[in-house]
Amino acid sequence: MSDPGIVVIGAGQAGGWAAKTLRDEGFEGRIVVVGEEPYPPYERPPLSKEVLLGKEPAESSYLWPEGSFDLWGVELRTGVAATGIDRTAKTVSLGDGESLAYDKLLIATGGRVRELPLEGAALDGVHYLRGIDDSAAIRADLGEGARLVVIGGGWIGLEVAAAARMLGAEVAVVEALGMLCARALTPEIAAYLLRVHRGRGVDVRLGAIVEALTGDGRVTGVRLACETLAATAVVIGIGIVPNVELAESAGLEVDNGIRVDALCRTSDPDIFAAGDVTNHPNGLLGRNIRLESWENAQNQGIAAARAMLGGETPYCEVPWFWSDQYDVNIQLVGLPAGFDETVTRGERADGSFVEFYIKDGRIDGAAAINSPRDIRFARRLMQAQKTVDPAALADPAVKLQALLRG
Repeated sequence: MSDPGIVVIGAGQAGGWAAKTLRDEGFEGRIVVVGEEPYPPYERPPLSKEVLLGKEPAESSYLWPEGSFDLWGVELRTGVAATGIDRTAKTVSLGDGESLAYDKLLIATGGRVRELPLEGAALDGVHYLRGIDDSAAIRADLGEGARLVVIGGGWIGLEVAAAARMLGAEVAVVEALGMLCARALTPEIAAYLLRVHRGRGVDVRLGAIVEALTGDGRVTGVRLACETLAATAVVIGIGIVPNVELAESAGLEVDNGIRVDALCRTSDPDIFAAGDVTNHPNGLLGRNIRLESWENAQNQGIAAARAMLGGETPYCEVPWFWSDQYDVNIQLVGLPAGFDETVTRGERADGSFVEFYIKDGRIDGAAAINSPRDIRFARRLMQAQKTVDPAALADPAVKLQALLRG
């Protein structure tokens, strides 16, 4: 049995940043970080971009240089899974038979890919993208003459499609709904993104249902209702499922993620949670949310670490998402719902514009194409809960920082 201290289950973005923050904030006790993958904490966005394109090695996605945890005096256990939590004994059981005692525990187990139950899904050449090994396997299948079919027109699917097209592969995207990124984008922004991909030669099929994957040992096609698309490889990207099983079996409150309060505490005051796996309150939005984003994982991990040390600052930020596809940078802030008005700043035809969503006189969300500066100020306006003049938002001559000051 180990000496108690702080145990972090999950060696990803949230868990890694939590461990570093504990040391940065002066915690001198034992810290153990447990991760199933054989890698130190890394960020996932490059896996569908620079790493998949071969522009950067997988190691470039590591949050810190190898050996950093040793320097900080943090025990990093990779390649081993946590298998159980005993809240009475305050211990965590590991798959290798070890038991770790804790004073405080952080669950940062993230999510796993949502699998598509299809005939042929076990064929060689069928991929999901979540980790470093997945990115390497997809890259290996994008050689000369590759014909890639992406199932799912969300962020991951579109980023993989863009990377594959840039590598010279023939690419088709099959989306069951009638628009791309239907859960995140308005029809206008989705239509713009559709034009971008079709303009790069991607065969985008909307409202199309996959019936089966075909092949003998290795995938050769994707069967739709009316035809079969030829494929040398398939990537399925239909979202993730939060890894709540460990928390649920320990009797913690779970509802579309592990439920936590504004200080990242679960229903057990000695157990905290952070990242993709949490269902947490957001005072700015006025409701509970579960976010699957790089920034939320990082910042909530930091907030949880501070709360574990007695901090009382609630975690409450405007959600922010981003994606790079070809030479297009897409950024979203907020989770707009039931907005009253849409205001566009810039011209869509120029490929650089922002679409604001206004509710009760305030910005409820915004989507930006190649306009990173404007989206930063839009987020600050949301954070400050500023009332805005729609005409001023639409006028490029009016600086958004002036609206923030006003």
